[in-house]
Amino acid sequence: MPNARRLTVLGAAAALAGSLVAVPAAAQSSPARNGPAHQGGPAAATPAKTPVAVGSGGAVSSVDPNASAAGIEVLRKGGNAVDAAVATAAALGVTEPYSAGVGGGGYFVSYDAKSRTVRTLDGRETAPRSAGKDLFLENGKPIPFDDAVTSGLGVGTPGTPATWDTALDKWGSRSLAQVLRPARKLAEDGFTVDKTFRQQTADNEARFRDFPATADLFLPGGELPAVGSTMKNPDLARTYGELGKKGVGALYDGKLGRDIVRTVQRPPVRSGADRKVRPGKLSARDLRTYEALSQAPTRTSYRGLDVYGIGPSSSGGTSVAEALNILEKSDVSRLTEKQYLHRYIEASRIAFADRGRWVGDPAQEDVPTQGLTAQRFADARECLIHDDKVLTSPLAPGDPRNPERCATVGKASPTTYEGENTTHLTAADKWGNVVAYTLTIEQTGGSGIVVPHRGFLLNNELTDFSFAPVTPGVHDPNLPGSGKRPRSSISPTIVLKHGRPVVALGSPGGATIITTVLQTLVNHLDRGMPLVDAIAAPRASQRNAAATELEPGLWKSPVRGQLEAIGHTFKQNPEIGAATGIQRLPGGRWLAAAETERRGGGSAMVVHKG
Repeated sequence: MPNARRLTVLGAAAALAGSLVAVPAAAQSSPARNGPAHQGGPAAATPAKTPVAVGSGGAVSSVDPNASAAGIEVLRKGGNAVDAAVATAAALGVTEPYSAGVGGGGYFVSYDAKSRTVRTLDGRETAPRSAGKDLFLENGKPIPFDDAVTSGLGVGTPGTPATWDTALDKWGSRSLAQVLRPARKLAEDGFTVDKTFRQQTADNEARFRDFPATADLFLPGGELPAVGSTMKNPDLARTYGELGKKGVGALYDGKLGRDIVRTVQRPPVRSGADRKVRPGKLSARDLRTYEALSQAPTRTSYRGLDVYGIGPSSSGGTSVAEALNILEKSDVSRLTEKQYLHRYIEASRIAFADRGRWVGDPAQEDVPTQGLTAQRFADARECLIHDDKVLTSPLAPGDPRNPERCATVGKASPTTYEGENTTHLTAADKWGNVVAYTLTIEQTGGSGIVVPHRGFLLNNELTDFSFAPVTPGVHDPNLPGSGKRPRSSISPTIVLKHGRPVVALGSPGGATIITTVLQTLVNHLDRGMPLVDAIAAPRASQRNAAATELEPGLWKSPVRGQLEAIGHTFKQNPEIGAATGIQRLPGGRWLAAAETERRGGGSAMVVHKG
């Protein structure tokens, strides 16, 4: 296990005693012991959403006001940014259960003000030890993607609880029981269903109905939850209580873990369901041997700033760094919108070509991280860009081990699909510490499988692997393997100047995470946009594909025609990402920023306004 537990059972129980809230009898009587959304009275008042907040004492920004408020509560009680980040993440497991939770994983990037250093944790889910390259093959051919999505086969070993525990043990100041307290109370009291939650439930209704525990929780009384109703999750409250009392060993080497393994190996499908749900291979040993890995961050210099991100198994840090290094040679602040977008799109295209060939789990693949983030390699790739024409996609990769000007190596490979419904939070405290943390269960609704009586969905993160080599004859670093971590695009990023924080940010969105973080950084650092405007600006996402995706704001802009005139091809995407960020201001103050409209708008909060 990651570390020794710091609280005795009695001490943890005492710490939690003040937070227990009685669950209404109606909620307790549900067949799967889940509280239906329309029973038990109204939820506590939901804090108002605001996309920007300025003040002192610390800050939190997330997609959800209840979650941001949970982090602020911990900061007000003397916790640090790491404590607040875990508290916010746990609350997102209640209010954003289709994006994150105990059954998933993620990547944690933390800045320590005392040492002026950036540290990271890789809490990515892992494949079972029994998995091989043929994990998703039947009769030598890949199984249908949708069959893998809703299955036990796509479930990786959860990394989120180990990430929370390791982060608190290494860098936190509060116990797991203490930081879980706001989320536990939120699960007991309930939250108010909004349009986004109802729509996400509706999008998953057919598969949720095929799993009794999932339907009991998210389809109360057999119906979609009504906007304005109260969604309670007493099972998750009990799970959080168990984790607080016993530590995360309850999941990695206890009854909770045995419940997860049983659910994965024998998915509890309703009688009469037509859906074929493949069993998974997750074992108790996989849980016992899981670790959230401490590793060095990626780092590159950009315009005199130090940009830190997460290293492989995520491709986020290397790809953002490479694209920034490519843009370093352009005075982006002086370019027209057409020129800027053209160069940004092409830099993204090149970075994705290189990540597809080189990035995988470094425990099993030879990943040239230093080469990918080196300015020398970016300079060798930047010369491919021409102002009057467009590169062809898919573009072949370069060789970061031996950069040659304008050279490509091997065959081109298209970028594979990644699920888009992740969530990101940023937190800072009065001492100047900062956290950027992105967590996920992969698809919207993950595998669709709730662990009975436990209140959380299991991930389907293993579908981020390539089911078979993307291009025959070309090495694919992202094939499944024993205990292997699938490649991610998660990109939590912290920017420093002279060792002090400038800005921290991240986003959900599958492979679009990389382009969202990159474009937001360029908007803010080069184009001079205030952080909240840089986040709100319409996005373009190019991922080494024939067409670049545009949000409506750019789709309707005259600049689209100008770019099409030099060869760009576009398709419309109604929404790309949902970023949050924090900016350091003079005098120990913070600016927290979130989306103004995407996913219904985000929630930025500070401890003391002004």
